[in-house]
Amino acid sequence: MASITKLPSGAYRVQIRRKGRYASETFLRRDDAHRWARQAETRVDQGLAPNKSSVSRLQTFGDLIDLHITDMCEVGKPPRRSKAATLTTLKRDLGKEKIGHLDRQKLIDYGKMRAEQGAGPVTLGIDIGVIKMIITHAAAVQGLDISPEPVDLARVALKRLGLIGKGTERDRRPTTDELNRLFRCFEDNERLTLPMTRIVKFAVATAMRLDEICRVEWTDLDVDRRMLMIRDRKDPRNKTGNDQRIPLFAATGFDAWALVTEQAKELGHARGRIFPYNSRSVGTAFRRACVEVSVKDLHFHDLRHEGTSRLFEAGFAIEQVSLVTGHKDWKMLRRYTHIRPETLHRLAALRAPSPLETRAAE
Repeated sequence: MASITKLPSGAYRVQIRRKGRYASETFLRRDDAHRWARQAETRVDQGLAPNKSSVSRLQTFGDLIDLHITDMCEVGKPPRRSKAATLTTLKRDLGKEKIGHLDRQKLIDYGKMRAEQGAGPVTLGIDIGVIKMIITHAAAVQGLDISPEPVDLARVALKRLGLIGKGTERDRRPTTDELNRLFRCFEDNERLTLPMTRIVKFAVATAMRLDEICRVEWTDLDVDRRMLMIRDRKDPRNKTGNDQRIPLFAATGFDAWALVTEQAKELGHARGRIFPYNSRSVGTAFRRACVEVSVKDLHFHDLRHEGTSRLFEAGFAIEQVSLVTGHKDWKMLRRYTHIRPETLHRLAALRAPSPLETRAAE
């Protein structure tokens, strides 16, 4: 039987001794103490260890999300922007659901609702994956008696319904005319304080992501070798410490080194970030310009595709292009490569004939 003692502080200490196990917790309210005692004795009867009081208080899926964030922050791994955004969405839509009510059907209904809101197969797949991660974390790290099996069944159902799957690979590349129209739009906008033309050209010249462009600092620049260090570059296997040096050259039609030099002159100093602008503001300015000059279905991230494709069109090999883009394998690099077939004429003209071709011609 559990014993409950009121302490001088007014709190209640619960002690249970059952089947050779001992556990003790302290609560502010007597009702909470009784509830934990009943749960603890039930778990001991099932051959399980009693939960901590903090775990026993968890009631909703939102509580599980908060628990996961707290645990990860304690070990120095707080959620980054994309994961934090997913957790925010899940807490908004499912946070009030009781843990025991989050069954297969509830998750399927959630998937259908997200699809109606416009979430694509990849986005929904990420949502379901994070839900499973939250539940598995609570079970494995905190010992909560909860199974991820309903999440697995819901994933199978949503996949069969066509709501979860692989995304469609984008092959959108801006034409020279579209880029020139955007540049004119940027230059004609007197209210625009961002050097958008320079940023867009730099994105194509380096195949860098927008957040990388707005994060690199002057101290990351090797002036003698014309190299730029990109720190903590995005990598699904390594979240931190994935630093990479890339060359600043003019292989893609825009001279990255000249653009950096122009930026230094514009700023009047070489301190802090090279492009000290909010990445969201840059993205917003890009989207507005696309609408204004009728450039349809072009995202800023497509400029990374454009830069990658131009490197291949310039004659660089896979392993050489990866030194610029940071891709670890051809499968991922291929998704960013959309070579225009007409460029093969130029490459063929530049290609020297092999000895066998020379002898055959003779």
